[in-house]
Amino acid sequence: MHELRLLCPEDRVEVLGEALDALDALSVSVEDADAQTDAERALFGEPGMPPPAAGWQRSRIVALFPSEAAAREAAALLQAQDFFANCQLLGLGEVPEQDWVRLTQSQFAPVEITPTFWIVPTWHEPPAQARELIRLDPGLAFGTGTHPTTRMCLRWIATHPLRGLRVLDYGCGSGILAIAAAKFGATDIDALDIDEAAVASTRLNAEANGVSLRAGLPDAARGDYPVVLANILATPLKVLAPLLIARVAQGGSLVLAGILERQADELSAAYAVHLPAGSALTVADREDGWVLMTAKL
Repeated sequence: MHELRLLCPEDRVEVLGEALDALDALSVSVEDADAQTDAERALFGEPGMPPPAAGWQRSRIVALFPSEAAAREAAALLQAQDFFANCQLLGLGEVPEQDWVRLTQSQFAPVEITPTFWIVPTWHEPPAQARELIRLDPGLAFGTGTHPTTRMCLRWIATHPLRGLRVLDYGCGSGILAIAAAKFGATDIDALDIDEAAVASTRLNAEANGVSLRAGLPDAARGDYPVVLANILATPLKVLAPLLIARVAQGGSLVLAGILERQADELSAAYAVHLPAGSALTVADREDGWVLMTAKL
């Protein structure tokens, strides 16, 4: 394979991406050309909402082609177009042959949640200090322990008594939170998601970790739960406020993640309308610009 590397302003990202697709690029990726510098700019989006921007002020586009001739032809055609104004050809080169499976695996090392609780891919040996671990490989569903929102939820699970409790993991993704709850003593666990691929992934991951839980679609929720976990994103969490609160047993805990620090006040206000008197949704943990919020009912 050969890659074509381009530099363009934000307002040219979409049209260049469409042009590369029309030129039969095998893949097109967009990166911040100022990443790892003081000019780096974070972009955060939410499912179902328009993206905040098509790219960065200075975007690097990398397109893969099956041959050098195809990459060179694409470069020549693009540079002849009016929309290529203010864009730049950074280079064109062969992609070296690699063991892509091994390379991908090397990017996923064991993740420390607490000094004694780790998430470990199946191709790694567990750390010597790991007393409790979850075996989990990256797959189709969100949740491998590498994202701050997942780590904060896992830390909460590891540091709160769950033995014998019913737990609801709403928006379970890979099932990592439900599996962690089982590892720490929960005995009646429902892991639910609107995505059937996530449900299937959760069942497989639970079996691989030797834990018992029920995975299904949201309508499989039954009654109320002493612990309700939802690691999604702020917009769906606001919409789900009445539903999630209704599932928390009296005296139980609501644990929410997928919330940026700047969204905390907004979430707190949205949940205040539905929470019982004397209960409030507050920030319980912070990491890398994200927060974990909890409420005791």
